[in-house]
Amino acid sequence: MFKHILIPVDGSELSLRAAQVGIEQARLTQGTVTALHVISPFQTISYMGAILAATEFAYNEEAKNNAQRYLDQVKALADAAGIPFEGVAEFGDEPYDTIVRTCKDKHADLIVMGSNGWRGMTRLLLGSETHKVLLRADVPVLVCH
Repeated sequence: MFKHILIPVDGSELSLRAAQVGIEQARLTQGTVTALHVISPFQTISYMGAILAATEFAYNEEAKNNAQRYLDQVKALADAAGIPFEGVAEFGDEPYDTIVRTCKDKHADLIVMGSNGWRGMTRLLLGSETHKVLLRADVPVLVCH
């Protein structure tokens, strides 16, 4: 069955619930878990370069700290279940692309992720990372609502 499960997390309650599902699946199949948090790069404009450089540094440090906090939450769940765990935080412009690439790089055979639940015009305008992963992943994707 599934021996290596990739769990993308974004710090939301929904992604933490998806992590619990993924960890339970790993426990049932005696598999391992890799949690992934994709950090959006700092978006800059050409204005007052020195101030923006300082702001980018502060943003990156805070984003890394948040990522570690999200990954630590999943690690605590994995440790409690006795599941081998790896946490990965990566900068990426397109989260779905980073998720699919990480899945291939880590040889995961299942992705378990939350669905943000956007509907209507919001989904049309902003898109859905989950939907993009579903279309591009070469492995099964379990979507948790």
